[in-house]
Amino acid sequence: MTDSTIAAHADRPYPELTWIAVGVGWFLGVIIAVSIGYAALILGFSIEGSELAAILGFGILRGILRRRSIIENNIVQTVASGVNGASSGMMFSVPAIFLLGYGDRFDPIILTFGCIAGAFLGIAFIIPLRKHMIDYERLTYPGGVAVATILKSPGAGVRKAIILVAAALFSATVHFITLKTGVSNWNLGALIGLPEYMNGIWYLSLMTIGVGFIAGRGGVAFIIGGFVAYWFVSPLLSLTGAFPVNEAGQIINTPGDLRLLLYRPLGIGMLIGGAIMGVILAAPLILSAIKSMQKAASVETSVASEEMPIKLLYVAVIGAAVLLGVMAVVAVESMTLTGGIAMALLGTLWIWMAGIILSEAIGRTNWSPLSGMTLVGITLLIIVTQAFGMDRADSIIAAIMVGAAMCVAMSQATDLMLDLKTGYLVGATPRMQQIGQFAGAWLGPIVVIFVIFALNEAYTLGSERLPAPQAQALASTIDGIMGGDVPVQKYAAGAILGGLLSVVMGGLGITVGLGFYLPFNIVLTYSLGTLSRELADRFKGKNWAEQVGIPVAAGFIVGEALVGVGDAIVAVLTAA
Repeated sequence: MTDSTIAAHADRPYPELTWIAVGVGWFLGVIIAVSIGYAALILGFSIEGSELAAILGFGILRGILRRRSIIENNIVQTVASGVNGASSGMMFSVPAIFLLGYGDRFDPIILTFGCIAGAFLGIAFIIPLRKHMIDYERLTYPGGVAVATILKSPGAGVRKAIILVAAALFSATVHFITLKTGVSNWNLGALIGLPEYMNGIWYLSLMTIGVGFIAGRGGVAFIIGGFVAYWFVSPLLSLTGAFPVNEAGQIINTPGDLRLLLYRPLGIGMLIGGAIMGVILAAPLILSAIKSMQKAASVETSVASEEMPIKLLYVAVIGAAVLLGVMAVVAVESMTLTGGIAMALLGTLWIWMAGIILSEAIGRTNWSPLSGMTLVGITLLIIVTQAFGMDRADSIIAAIMVGAAMCVAMSQATDLMLDLKTGYLVGATPRMQQIGQFAGAWLGPIVVIFVIFALNEAYTLGSERLPAPQAQALASTIDGIMGGDVPVQKYAAGAILGGLLSVVMGGLGITVGLGFYLPFNIVLTYSLGTLSRELADRFKGKNWAEQVGIPVAAGFIVGEALVGVGDAIVAVLTAA
């Protein structure tokens, strides 16, 4: 991005790509990446950050700086979501290295540069498809439409920003109190005489309520999974006297032990089965993706003025692929040049194919099987490393490092297509948005890797506080492939159930599996958010939920997440 490029557009009556927009985008992107990444480690799924960026962008551009260009704010949310693109990609993959016990054996700097390369690859691969997917096929991209609606309501955008900031301050205060008092749960079940195995403990977290509110009915399957485990299966085991026993012959009927022994393995299996089935169900999209590439190529010359120059994209693809190969070669000492090249080629190919599939999936259904694509991609990389005779540790580290870059690339591809849909609806210049996405993509991996290390040092990834469900599923899959001691029968049973549920509805196996996997106190609190959304829609109207409820919920997420990460950083610095 050159000074002349920005200056040329800054002089227009309606400024678009400006240094102010890029700077505000970076600032908001860091906040959103930290917030959504932190939430993903607790809840196991991510939420789209573009809407949050658009609301906060209005608060800064129009409310503080008195700038009134909608398309400039569109660049703000594009840059910010480009920064945030690394949060889900890295939070779903990198913690698996720590969970498998190799957190001190990989180079975070190499990983970070690899993820930046992956981000650029994902963007470059998906840009040529914009014209076909958005202009010709007119894919709906509900998330992009929602952001466009915000951008077209400037006054409402400022009000939403004020509400969001107020809610964030309230949430931050509440979470600060829970951290200082050490009271993070409320055992309501014990007060009303609920049997212990039904786990009537509530997690004191406004962030969790906020995520539930934003998800709305989309989170019902997640809630059902938790309630089926603890309020159906547990009582059934009690009635039939079928609780498991330990080696000493003692009955295991406490919520924590039941989760570790039974529900978490089943949940992991459901995550794996649902993810794999999601990839299988996406098979028709592979053919559609190939056709899209062919059609995109046929219109290339006619849209040159709207898109980034195709030669520049070729440079980005080749450069990022080379950097990916360098990362693979230097990731571990035992990696050969041939093995590194093989991993880079496989990773590049998977990024291209999976990125297109994910973009079509989210455009048609608003559901993205990112975790499934990550799981399959890293499994393929594990197979490659094993083919070159690498030992367990080096094989896992190399595969996850390259896999993390792949995951970030896939996340960036879907995010950019959502943003381009928004730009299409508000009259933005595609080339300016594409530059904005590149401008934000490099920053996300730097921020997220720092957050991962700080949170692991302070709280430990995989703990009750930071369960990291998606990374746990990935780690368990890798452990099984490498011949580790895993409860194969429980994983298999869960995988079959998760696959069948995903056949019924895309992503259903994953969301129900998360309900089984996560501590039930989180599920209970999450259900309050979903219930609140239903009541708000029914009695206050969907407009109230959009104008007030969602900004409040987003504020709850931001406030608690920033305090949580801040507390972790303080703990690390104090210990040092």
